[in-house]
Amino acid sequence: MLGRAKPASVISPQTTTSVTNGIPVTPASRWVRPFVRFLHVESASGFLLLGCTIVALVLANSPWAAGYAEIWLTPIRLSIGSFELNKPLLLWINDGLMTIFFFVIGLEIKRELVHGELRSPRKAALPIVAALGGMLVPAMVYLMLQWGQPGQAGWAVPVATDIAFVVGFLALFGKRVPPGLKILLLTLAIADDIGAVLIIAFFYSTHISIPALGMAALGFCLTYFLNRIGVRQVGIYVVIGAGIWLAFLKSGIHPTVAGVLLGLLTPARAWVGDRALTDVLADTLHRLRGTSDDGIPLRRQPDLGGVALIVREGIAPLERLETGLHPWVGFFIMPLFAFANAGVAIEVDGLASPIALAVAAGLAFGKPIGVVLFCWLATKLGLTRLPSGVNWKIVMAAGCLAGIGFTMSIFIGGLALKDSALTDAKIGTLTGSALSAIMGCVMLYFFLPKKSKTTAP
Repeated sequence: MLGRAKPASVISPQTTTSVTNGIPVTPASRWVRPFVRFLHVESASGFLLLGCTIVALVLANSPWAAGYAEIWLTPIRLSIGSFELNKPLLLWINDGLMTIFFFVIGLEIKRELVHGELRSPRKAALPIVAALGGMLVPAMVYLMLQWGQPGQAGWAVPVATDIAFVVGFLALFGKRVPPGLKILLLTLAIADDIGAVLIIAFFYSTHISIPALGMAALGFCLTYFLNRIGVRQVGIYVVIGAGIWLAFLKSGIHPTVAGVLLGLLTPARAWVGDRALTDVLADTLHRLRGTSDDGIPLRRQPDLGGVALIVREGIAPLERLETGLHPWVGFFIMPLFAFANAGVAIEVDGLASPIALAVAAGLAFGKPIGVVLFCWLATKLGLTRLPSGVNWKIVMAAGCLAGIGFTMSIFIGGLALKDSALTDAKIGTLTGSALSAIMGCVMLYFFLPKKSKTTAP
């Protein structure tokens, strides 16, 4: 059936080659679409992270090691009047850019609490209990090997799970991975992140400044008030968030905690409901039916401007921010963090150092033991049950994958340890994470159901 022809002025043949769902698609859109699809594949960030880690290790163990290390000591100064921040590039990455990473973690936690698995106590019980076991047992393993030793302060290094790597390795098995396992591991990682943030806030904060915390509290109160009265301009919150970050920087509590708290304050519900959105669109469409003699709609800008506003506010700020920031975190901030922090000179003596062995043992053995043991106790007590398609062999494999600590482990190591102890902790993190990935993938290869072969009828 032939439709009504569109006026040439509406869709220009010079800029449009196709139409999708009634929306013109330009050549530029077609060219960047594969790249956009790549950015939205979460598992891809894990492989990019791995690539940056390998490059950092190669540079740190090459003739260019001194130049590589010197880059991160480059001073960067921010000055406004009498106020001045002068820090090396490495700290701008670890204290500044990583705050955005933790802000996205806060958004993910809020989403899970409002709309996800953590909303239902029974559904949340298994991943929360698994995360608890996956933090307590590795910490105990580490302390057993380092109690009373110089590296004792690094007990929290092996408690974390790097979700980017976990998702990346899961993607290798495609449709063989049951949905229940994906949900278990993703929710476990979110609960694990909550524990890591609490550890950073309570155990790795020193010289607390009450006035600075008071300024941060005022910033949070202002943020909450503006949310309540419907202020939606992102720029305002960026300015307030920067002030809160500076207050935390001076407070003695690591500024990344501010990112998590701001994420938790982000509204999870849209300002405009579905009913209002439908009504506004219908009303606008009715008004736009009026046309001039040449067929061009009259006074489109005011109506379409209102539609743009109502469509934007039909999406919750949490969803909008998480969608917008996730590619930047996954494909820029985390790889840059890995490139700046994972480069350590690996020597045979370093691999056998007590701190490296303690971290590696906590990740590679403490994690799976803690995850499986606490899951088994929870099911035996009747608190929860295993997801559909997941058995105890697969839970053991999941526990091994949870031992890939990497990003958060290196981050906590930087807060807890210094100099050679930090280097040993990084070596232990890399070793333990590699062992965890290998054991987890091998187990999943053998324990996951084999791909079914379909035959032609």
